Amino acid sequence: MTPSEVVGPPAPDRRVAGARRTATAGTMAVPMNDRPSPSRTPAEAKNLADLYELPLLDWDNIAVRLAAGVAQAPGTGGPNRHTCWLATINRDGTPHLTGVGALWVDNAFWFETGEQTRKGRNLARDPRCSLSVATLEFDLVVNGMAEQVRDAGTVASMAERWNDAGWPARVDESGVALTAEFSAPSAGPPPWVIYRLVPDRATALQTVEPGGATQWRFRSS
Repeated sequence: MTPSEVVGPPAPDRRVAGARRTATAGTMAVPMNDRPSPSRTPAEAKNLADLYELPLLDWDNIAVRLAAGVAQAPGTGGPNRHTCWLATINRDGTPHLTGVGALWVDNAFWFETGEQTRKGRNLARDPRCSLSVATLEFDLVVNGMAEQVRDAGTVASMAERWNDAGWPARVDESGVALTAEFSAPSAGPPPWVIYRLVPDRATALQTVEPGGATQWRFRSS
């Protein structure tokens, strides 16, 4: 799922369109009830822009904006659209960066990929990762541990959310992974497994007035 991996094999145009529609506004605000994410409360907020006497940013404002949606369709955000970038760790310690079609649901980023993709193999070995996205209002980097989600109810709920966002995903016969007629080539062949990234740390740079930059460290609550 992405512009490069979000979200296969009709014509190539259909693959691209499907990839770009996977995270539309209005599909991320309702909490997941099947297996809620651990609640995160900022334990520490560090002002990275006090040199310029800019204010500390409020994490609640960041979370509310994410819940409103970060659509990947052209013309919907950033300079033209939003793209989420996932960084994982290769076996030799070098970084691997790829686009993903992440959804912000229940205080966490959710994405999917094949287990045999580079990022899937990396996360199986070392779940530490970072995910970044640029909106009109801010640039954001979230750090944490990606957890593979195998709860059948949660997988079904997420399949519905990706359907609502324009990618016709469905639960496969295993009941704990996704399949569809198409996905991005970098996702590999189905089945696609779901991962959840709950923030441990986050850094945001506000790109509208008055500006500012803040780093948060979170605790479970």
